[in-house]
Amino acid sequence: MTSTDRATERLAWLRRTLGDDRLTLESASSDASFRSYWRTRHGGRSWIVMDSPPAQEDPAPWLAIGRRLADAGLHVPAVHEADLAQGFLLIEDLGTRTYLPELNEASVEQLYGAALDALLRIQTRMGTSDLAHYDRAFLARELAILPEWFLGRHLGVTPDDDELETLEEAFGVLLDSALAQPTVFVHRDFHSRNLLVIDDDTPLASPGIIDFQGALAGPIAYDLASLLRDCYIAWPRERVESWVEAYRKRLHGAGLIDDEVDAATFLRWFDLIGLQRHLKVLGIFCRLAYRDGKRGYLADLPRVFDYVIDIAGSYPELQPMADLLARHVGDRDLTTEPALA
Repeated sequence: MTSTDRATERLAWLRRTLGDDRLTLESASSDASFRSYWRTRHGGRSWIVMDSPPAQEDPAPWLAIGRRLADAGLHVPAVHEADLAQGFLLIEDLGTRTYLPELNEASVEQLYGAALDALLRIQTRMGTSDLAHYDRAFLARELAILPEWFLGRHLGVTPDDDELETLEEAFGVLLDSALAQPTVFVHRDFHSRNLLVIDDDTPLASPGIIDFQGALAGPIAYDLASLLRDCYIAWPRERVESWVEAYRKRLHGAGLIDDEVDAATFLRWFDLIGLQRHLKVLGIFCRLAYRDGKRGYLADLPRVFDYVIDIAGSYPELQPMADLLARHVGDRDLTTEPALA
Protein backbone atom coordinates (compact mmCIF):
# COMPACT_ATOMS: atom_id res chain seq x y z
CA MET A 1 0.00 0.00 0.00
CA THR A 2 1.29 3.45 -0.89
CA SER A 3 1.48 6.28 1.60
CA THR A 4 -1.28 8.03 -0.34
CA ASP A 5 -3.56 5.00 -0.04
CA ARG A 6 -2.82 4.80 3.67
CA ALA A 7 -3.62 8.49 4.12
CA THR A 8 -6.93 8.04 2.29
CA GLU A 9 -7.90 5.08 4.48
CA ARG A 10 -6.85 6.92 7.64
CA LEU A 11 -8.99 9.96 6.88
CA ALA A 12 -11.98 7.86 5.81
CA TRP A 13 -11.77 5.85 9.04
CA LEU A 14 -11.65 9.03 11.14
CA ARG A 15 -14.65 10.55 9.38
CA ARG A 16 -16.68 7.36 9.85
CA THR A 17 -15.67 7.06 13.49
CA LEU A 18 -16.61 10.61 14.43
CA GLY A 19 -19.45 10.91 11.92
CA ASP A 20 -18.17 14.05 10.26
CA ASP A 21 -17.20 14.15 6.58
CA ARG A 22 -15.64 17.60 6.94
CA LEU A 23 -12.78 16.49 9.18
CA THR A 24 -9.17 16.88 8.11
CA LEU A 25 -5.90 15.60 9.55
CA GLU A 26 -2.54 17.26 10.04
CA SER A 27 0.67 15.59 11.13
CA ALA A 28 1.14 15.66 14.90
CA SER A 29 4.38 13.68 15.14
CA SER A 30 6.12 10.48 14.16
CA ASP A 31 8.48 8.30 16.14
CA ALA A 32 11.44 6.06 15.43
CA SER A 33 9.18 3.33 14.06
CA PHE A 34 6.47 2.93 11.43
CA ARG A 35 3.92 4.52 13.77
CA SER A 36 2.64 8.07 13.12
CA TYR A 37 0.27 10.48 14.81
CA TRP A 38 -2.29 12.85 13.28
CA ARG A 39 -4.34 15.64 14.83
CA THR A 40 -7.91 16.75 14.16
CA ARG A 41 -10.53 18.87 15.91
CA HIS A 42 -14.10 17.74 16.52
CA GLY A 43 -16.76 18.58 19.06
CA GLY A 44 -14.77 21.43 20.53
CA ARG A 45 -11.73 19.35 21.35
CA SER A 46 -8.55 18.06 19.78
CA TRP A 47 -8.08 14.38 18.94
CA ILE A 48 -5.17 12.23 17.82
CA VAL A 49 -5.33 9.41 15.30
CA MET A 50 -2.55 6.94 15.93
CA ASP A 51 -1.66 5.12 12.71
CA SER A 52 0.08 1.85 13.58
CA PRO A 53 0.21 -0.44 10.51
CA PRO A 54 -0.37 -3.93 11.93
CA ALA A 55 2.17 -5.61 9.66
CA GLN A 56 4.95 -3.35 10.94
CA GLU A 57 3.74 -2.04 14.32
CA ASP A 58 1.04 -4.16 15.96
CA PRO A 59 -1.06 -1.71 18.03
CA ALA A 60 -2.23 -4.40 20.47
CA PRO A 61 0.78 -4.07 22.83
CA TRP A 62 0.27 -0.29 22.99
CA LEU A 63 -3.35 -0.81 23.99
CA ALA A 64 -2.56 -3.47 26.58
CA ILE A 65 0.30 -1.61 28.24
CA GLY A 66 -1.59 1.67 28.15
CA ARG A 67 -4.57 0.12 29.89
CA ARG A 68 -2.33 -1.22 32.65
CA LEU A 69 -0.55 2.10 33.12
CA ALA A 70 -3.89 3.91 33.36
CA ASP A 71 -5.13 1.39 35.93
CA ALA A 72 -1.99 2.13 37.98
CA GLY A 73 -2.82 5.84 38.01
CA LEU A 74 -0.50 7.08 35.26
CA HIS A 75 -1.60 9.64 32.69
CA VAL A 76 -1.53 7.96 29.30
CA PRO A 77 -3.73 8.81 26.30
CA ALA A 78 -7.29 7.57 26.79
CA VAL A 79 -8.59 5.48 23.89
CA HIS A 80 -11.89 6.52 22.29
CA GLU A 81 -11.96 4.01 19.43
CA ALA A 82 -9.63 1.29 18.15
CA ASP A 83 -9.55 -0.66 14.90
CA LEU A 84 -6.80 -3.23 15.38
CA ALA A 85 -7.31 -4.81 11.97
CA GLN A 86 -6.47 -1.57 10.18
CA GLY A 87 -4.19 -0.21 12.88
CA PHE A 88 -6.09 3.01 13.53
CA LEU A 89 -6.75 4.34 17.04
CA LEU A 90 -8.57 7.51 18.05
CA ILE A 91 -6.99 8.69 21.29
CA GLU A 92 -6.80 11.59 23.70
CA ASP A 93 -4.61 14.49 22.62
CA LEU A 94 -2.12 15.15 25.43
CA GLY A 95 -0.91 18.29 23.68
CA THR A 96 2.43 19.35 22.29
CA ARG A 97 4.35 20.38 25.42
CA THR A 98 6.96 17.65 25.63
CA TYR A 99 9.46 17.95 28.45
CA LEU A 100 12.42 18.65 26.17
CA PRO A 101 11.76 22.32 25.26
CA GLU A 102 10.33 22.99 28.73
CA LEU A 103 13.41 21.86 30.65
CA ASN A 104 15.64 24.62 32.01
CA GLU A 105 17.24 25.66 35.28
CA ALA A 106 13.99 27.13 36.56
CA SER A 107 11.80 24.14 35.68
CA VAL A 108 13.99 21.04 35.92
CA GLU A 109 13.45 20.23 39.60
CA GLN A 110 9.68 20.44 39.28
CA LEU A 111 9.48 18.55 35.99
CA TYR A 112 11.91 15.83 37.00
CA GLY A 113 10.22 15.63 40.38
CA ALA A 114 6.92 14.82 38.67
CA ALA A 115 8.63 12.36 36.32
CA LEU A 116 10.37 10.57 39.20
CA ASP A 117 7.09 10.40 41.12
CA ALA A 118 5.53 8.78 38.07
CA LEU A 119 8.47 6.39 37.68
CA LEU A 120 8.22 5.28 41.30
CA ARG A 121 4.51 4.69 40.81
CA ILE A 122 5.28 2.59 37.74
CA GLN A 123 7.91 0.55 39.53
CA THR A 124 5.81 -0.07 42.64
CA ARG A 125 2.42 -0.66 41.02
CA MET A 126 3.12 -2.30 37.66
CA GLY A 127 3.55 -6.06 37.68
CA THR A 128 5.87 -7.85 35.28
CA SER A 129 4.52 -11.40 35.22
CA ASP A 130 3.12 -11.11 31.69
CA LEU A 131 5.96 -9.08 30.19
CA ALA A 132 8.83 -10.39 28.11
CA HIS A 133 12.15 -10.15 29.93
CA TYR A 134 15.03 -7.85 29.16
CA ASP A 135 17.29 -10.88 29.34
CA ARG A 136 20.93 -11.36 28.42
CA ALA A 137 20.19 -12.30 24.81
CA PHE A 138 17.98 -9.23 24.30
CA LEU A 139 20.54 -6.86 25.82
CA ALA A 140 23.31 -8.43 23.75
CA ARG A 141 21.34 -8.04 20.51
CA GLU A 142 20.95 -4.36 21.27
CA LEU A 143 24.68 -3.94 21.83
CA ALA A 144 25.41 -5.65 18.53
CA ILE A 145 23.83 -2.68 16.75
CA LEU A 146 26.87 -0.56 17.69
CA PRO A 147 29.57 -2.32 15.62
CA GLU A 148 27.25 -2.80 12.65
CA TRP A 149 25.74 0.66 12.32
CA PHE A 150 27.88 3.14 14.28
CA LEU A 151 31.32 1.71 13.60
CA GLY A 152 30.60 -0.03 10.31
CA ARG A 153 28.05 2.12 8.52
CA HIS A 154 28.69 5.55 10.04
CA LEU A 155 32.45 5.50 10.58
CA GLY A 156 33.38 2.98 7.91
CA VAL A 157 35.31 0.88 10.44
CA THR A 158 35.56 -2.90 10.48
CA PRO A 159 36.89 -3.90 13.93
CA ASP A 160 39.72 -6.41 13.87
CA ASP A 161 39.74 -9.51 16.08
CA ASP A 162 41.42 -7.77 19.00
CA GLU A 163 38.95 -4.90 18.86
CA LEU A 164 36.01 -7.27 18.71
CA GLU A 165 37.37 -9.01 21.80
CA THR A 166 37.67 -5.64 23.57
CA LEU A 167 34.05 -4.87 22.74
CA GLU A 168 32.86 -8.30 23.83
CA GLU A 169 34.67 -8.05 27.16
CA ALA A 170 33.10 -4.64 27.82
CA PHE A 171 29.69 -5.86 26.75
CA GLY A 172 30.01 -8.75 29.20
CA VAL A 173 30.62 -6.32 32.07
CA LEU A 174 27.49 -4.38 31.11
CA LEU A 175 25.36 -7.49 30.78
CA ASP A 176 26.48 -8.87 34.15
CA SER A 177 25.63 -5.56 35.82
CA ALA A 178 22.20 -5.38 34.18
CA LEU A 179 21.28 -8.88 35.25
CA ALA A 180 22.40 -8.24 38.85
CA GLN A 181 19.66 -5.64 39.28
CA PRO A 182 16.15 -6.28 40.61
CA THR A 183 13.57 -6.70 37.86
CA VAL A 184 10.77 -4.15 37.43
CA PHE A 185 8.49 -2.81 34.72
CA VAL A 186 10.70 -0.95 32.23
CA HIS A 187 9.15 1.63 29.87
CA ARG A 188 12.42 1.62 27.83
CA ASP A 189 12.05 5.18 26.48
CA PHE A 190 11.26 7.19 29.59
CA HIS A 191 12.77 10.49 28.47
CA SER A 192 12.04 14.11 27.60
CA ARG A 193 10.45 13.44 24.22
CA ASN A 194 7.99 10.92 25.65
CA LEU A 195 6.90 12.91 28.72
CA LEU A 196 4.47 15.80 28.39
CA VAL A 197 3.51 18.75 30.54
CA ILE A 198 -0.27 18.62 30.91
CA ASP A 199 -2.31 21.77 31.58
CA ASP A 200 -4.70 20.10 33.96
CA ASP A 201 -5.41 20.46 37.67
CA THR A 202 -6.45 16.84 38.17
CA PRO A 203 -4.26 14.56 40.32
CA LEU A 204 -1.33 13.01 38.46
CA ALA A 205 -2.09 15.12 35.40
CA SER A 206 1.59 15.62 34.66
CA PRO A 207 3.54 14.08 33.14
CA GLY A 208 1.64 12.59 30.28
CA ILE A 209 3.41 9.40 29.20
CA ILE A 210 3.60 8.09 25.64
CA ASP A 211 5.54 5.55 23.53
CA PHE A 212 5.31 2.80 26.13
CA GLN A 213 4.45 -0.15 23.85
CA GLY A 214 7.94 -1.66 24.06
CA ALA A 215 7.81 -2.22 27.82
CA LEU A 216 9.71 -5.18 29.24
CA ALA A 217 10.59 -6.62 32.63
CA GLY A 218 14.13 -5.46 33.24
CA PRO A 219 16.78 -3.66 35.32
CA ILE A 220 15.52 -1.27 37.98
CA ALA A 221 17.89 1.56 36.98
CA TYR A 222 17.08 1.48 33.25
CA ASP A 223 14.27 4.04 33.09
CA LEU A 224 16.07 6.23 35.61
CA ALA A 225 19.07 6.35 33.26
CA SER A 226 16.80 7.07 30.29
CA LEU A 227 15.45 10.11 32.11
CA LEU A 228 18.52 11.51 33.84
CA ARG A 229 21.04 10.73 31.09
CA ASP A 230 18.67 11.70 28.32
CA CYS A 231 19.96 11.39 24.75
CA TYR A 232 18.46 14.80 23.95
CA ILE A 233 19.56 16.93 26.93
CA ALA A 234 22.46 16.67 29.39
CA TRP A 235 22.97 17.83 32.97
CA PRO A 236 26.17 18.09 35.05
CA ARG A 237 27.31 14.75 36.40
CA GLU A 238 27.23 15.92 40.05
CA ARG A 239 23.62 16.99 39.71
CA VAL A 240 22.62 13.75 38.02
CA GLU A 241 24.30 11.71 40.74
CA SER A 242 22.45 13.66 43.44
CA TRP A 243 19.13 12.84 41.74
CA VAL A 244 20.19 9.20 41.47
CA GLU A 245 21.02 8.94 45.16
CA ALA A 246 17.75 10.61 46.18
CA TYR A 247 15.84 8.12 44.04
CA ARG A 248 17.82 5.19 45.46
CA LYS A 249 16.59 6.19 48.91
CA ARG A 250 13.01 6.24 47.67
CA LEU A 251 13.42 2.77 46.16
CA HIS A 252 14.78 1.55 49.49
CA GLY A 253 11.88 3.10 51.34
CA ALA A 254 9.46 1.38 48.95
CA GLY A 255 11.12 -1.99 49.56
CA LEU A 256 12.31 -2.42 45.97
CA ILE A 257 15.98 -2.62 46.98
CA ASP A 258 17.52 -3.82 50.22
CA ASP A 259 20.20 -2.50 52.58
CA GLU A 260 22.98 -4.13 50.55
CA VAL A 261 22.32 -1.79 47.63
CA ASP A 262 24.33 1.15 48.86
CA ALA A 263 24.99 4.40 47.00
CA ALA A 264 28.07 3.06 45.18
CA THR A 265 26.33 -0.13 44.07
CA PHE A 266 23.28 1.68 42.77
CA LEU A 267 25.33 4.32 40.99
CA ARG A 268 27.30 1.58 39.22
CA TRP A 269 24.02 -0.06 38.17
CA PHE A 270 22.78 3.30 36.89
CA ASP A 271 26.02 4.13 35.06
CA LEU A 272 26.38 0.77 33.37
CA ILE A 273 22.78 0.30 32.28
CA GLY A 274 22.88 3.86 30.96
CA LEU A 275 26.05 2.98 29.08
CA GLN A 276 24.41 -0.11 27.61
CA ARG A 277 21.55 2.09 26.46
CA HIS A 278 23.83 4.73 24.95
CA LEU A 279 25.95 2.21 23.06
CA LYS A 280 22.75 0.79 21.61
CA VAL A 281 21.51 4.29 20.77
CA LEU A 282 24.69 5.15 18.86
CA GLY A 283 23.85 2.25 16.59
CA ILE A 284 20.11 2.91 16.46
CA PHE A 285 20.48 6.59 15.56
CA CYS A 286 22.76 5.61 12.68
CA ARG A 287 20.38 2.87 11.56
CA LEU A 288 17.48 5.35 11.60
CA ALA A 289 19.56 7.78 9.53
CA TYR A 290 20.85 5.38 6.90
CA ARG A 291 18.21 2.67 6.69
CA ASP A 292 15.12 4.77 7.35
CA GLY A 293 16.21 8.16 6.00
CA LYS A 294 15.74 9.94 9.35
CA ARG A 295 18.96 11.97 9.17
CA GLY A 296 17.93 14.25 12.04
CA TYR A 297 19.05 11.65 14.56
CA LEU A 298 22.69 12.21 13.58
CA ALA A 299 22.54 15.61 15.31
CA ASP A 300 22.24 13.87 18.69
CA LEU A 301 25.21 11.53 18.24
CA PRO A 302 27.82 13.82 19.86
CA ARG A 303 25.89 14.05 23.14
CA VAL A 304 25.40 10.30 23.30
CA PHE A 305 29.03 9.65 22.38
CA ASP A 306 30.17 12.02 25.14
CA TYR A 307 28.11 10.02 27.64
CA VAL A 308 29.78 6.82 26.45
CA ILE A 309 33.33 8.13 26.73
CA ASP A 310 32.68 9.85 30.07
CA ILE A 311 31.08 6.86 31.79
CA ALA A 312 33.18 4.09 30.23
CA GLY A 313 36.28 6.08 31.14
CA SER A 314 35.18 6.10 34.77
CA TYR A 315 35.51 2.32 35.10
CA PRO A 316 38.94 0.68 34.54
CA GLU A 317 37.40 -2.47 33.07
CA LEU A 318 35.65 -0.36 30.42
CA GLN A 319 38.52 2.00 29.61
CA PRO A 320 39.80 -0.16 26.70
CA MET A 321 36.42 0.14 24.99
CA ALA A 322 36.38 3.90 25.55
CA ASP A 323 39.88 4.14 24.03
CA LEU A 324 38.84 2.03 21.04
CA LEU A 325 35.81 4.19 20.28
CA ALA A 326 37.66 7.47 20.85
CA ARG A 327 40.45 6.34 18.54
CA HIS A 328 38.08 5.59 15.68
CA VAL A 329 36.04 8.75 16.10
CA GLY A 330 39.06 11.01 16.51
CA ASP A 331 38.15 14.57 15.59
CA ARG A 332 35.37 13.61 13.18
CA ASP A 333 32.10 15.50 13.18
CA LEU A 334 29.64 12.80 14.14
CA THR A 335 26.69 14.79 12.84
CA THR A 336 27.85 14.32 9.25
CA GLU A 337 28.50 11.20 7.18
CA PRO A 338 32.29 10.82 7.40
CA ALA A 339 32.30 7.29 6.06
CA LEU A 340 30.97 8.60 2.75
CA ALA A 341 33.16 11.69 2.47
